[in-house]
Amino acid sequence: MTKSTAIRSSLFLLTLGFSSQFAMAQRGEIESQTYEIVKEKSIEFAPANRVYDKVDPIKGETGKKKVDYQIIDPQIDLSSPKLTPSVAASSDEQKRKDEPDVLNNYVKLGAGNYGRFLGEAFVGGRPSEDLVFTTQLKHLSAANGPVDNKNSANASTNFRIGGKYIRSKYKVEAALDYDRKNYYFYGYQPQPETVQVNRDSIRQTINRFGVALGFENTDASVLVDYSVKTSLHTLRDRYEASELDWGTKLMASVPLSESFHALLEADAFVTQRVDRFTYNRNLFRVKPTFKYTSDLFSVTAGINVANETDSELEINRTKAFPVLNIDVAPFDGLHVFAGWNGDMVRNTLKSMLGENMWLGPNVQILNTDKDSEISAGVKGEGLAGFNYEGKVAYTQYRNFYYFNNSLADTSQFSIIYDPGKTKVLSISGQAGYNFNDLFKTSVKVNFFDYSVADLEEPWHRPDLTLNWFNALAISKKLFVTADFYMLRGIKAKIFQSGEVTKLPVIADLNFKIDYLLTRNFSAFVALNNVLGKQYQRYQYYPQQGLNFIGGLSFSF
Repeated sequence: MTKSTAIRSSLFLLTLGFSSQFAMAQRGEIESQTYEIVKEKSIEFAPANRVYDKVDPIKGETGKKKVDYQIIDPQIDLSSPKLTPSVAASSDEQKRKDEPDVLNNYVKLGAGNYGRFLGEAFVGGRPSEDLVFTTQLKHLSAANGPVDNKNSANASTNFRIGGKYIRSKYKVEAALDYDRKNYYFYGYQPQPETVQVNRDSIRQTINRFGVALGFENTDASVLVDYSVKTSLHTLRDRYEASELDWGTKLMASVPLSESFHALLEADAFVTQRVDRFTYNRNLFRVKPTFKYTSDLFSVTAGINVANETDSELEINRTKAFPVLNIDVAPFDGLHVFAGWNGDMVRNTLKSMLGENMWLGPNVQILNTDKDSEISAGVKGEGLAGFNYEGKVAYTQYRNFYYFNNSLADTSQFSIIYDPGKTKVLSISGQAGYNFNDLFKTSVKVNFFDYSVADLEEPWHRPDLTLNWFNALAISKKLFVTADFYMLRGIKAKIFQSGEVTKLPVIADLNFKIDYLLTRNFSAFVALNNVLGKQYQRYQYYPQQGLNFIGGLSFSF
């Protein structure tokens, strides 16, 4: 990292991807994602030497390490964007990029309508040349919501501490985090004024604890390049459901020649789920591949073998999937790529709640087979900060999952799986432009065409999504960000009556303004859902209309 400040944004990925910090306003909605203007910490880490991608980066620099890679747990990327509301994240000052003694630590306080409150603190340090650490505590809550005031309140508290120990030949990193979310199932049918809803009966509380440890060799003289990461997560809700999940990932590479490498990815996940019953769900995966790279093109080919067991469903099966990726660079700044891949997509209670927080008790969790994905596209970058990417993919799934209101209680959701072969055509395009860090804009459009096998419709999955983000530095003290989201084509079913409904198009416009008062103090205000539409991402769950939060940040 550098000591400069930067404008950092989190744009949505199709849920085959979106990793970001969760600052809860109301998950399951698209309401209040804003983009933080934050300074990059002055702590300097070793350069990233493992960035593995099916398509080689457009501009690569030859480093000392032999092969670049990154371990990624595969996810389905076809659900709607996991938009992460950070309604009250304040700026950390662009002005400081010109100052030698960057202020790394901060305390933020903010408040807004709906009884919103934000409190956040960050402290980082470097006790020695080799050791760095960060600690963050954040609380975001709303005392009232869009339905029956306190019956749709919510609160989220997150604590995280992490550290890295970096030597010339290896790197060790560790992290510990705790996350607590409290909210209410307010998607019940309207009640007469004489009827009082028991808040305690619709309350949900989710506690999650996680610890992670990683080891990576950084010694270029070692023939075998490798990285090992292990993590343990626990989750417990108010209805006595819990999940214990332990995962370990290994990545290794061996150079066979100057341009030819043998690669190995291996995962092991051991999971225990407790709900109405107690059962174990495990997944083991090994993916040996070979990669050839030249100045003109690169080819990666191999096989992906996965084994899953489930004691409740009495499953013990092994499947093999293809791995073939080709990337051609006819000239600088342009890449044409194609691939044929498959995988066993791992689903857990934690991952499902990450997509839809309104799940009812005893939901069934199954893994999804991505039997085959054939894709092709082009990406590149032009002069003056312009970049683009376009991709077309045709994917066949089994046990593809959807969400819909439960038959027993429409305020809670069930997970519905398509046991047949679900075929999905996806077309995506994105473009971005940066002008000297003064103005940044990016837009991404995704179109999906679902061909379901044993279901009527792809319940609660959009067929079109659009994301447009802009950031403008008006001066050294004033910064403005704006983002716009749109989702279309979401369908739901009322199983009690058999009625199929098509939810209105979701359009969400947000603004955020940051102003530097002094070197240590800054003020911020975020306006979310400016259009004031109480849209429904999930049926019976209207979201907050126009909402705002403002506050102060003190850096030291």
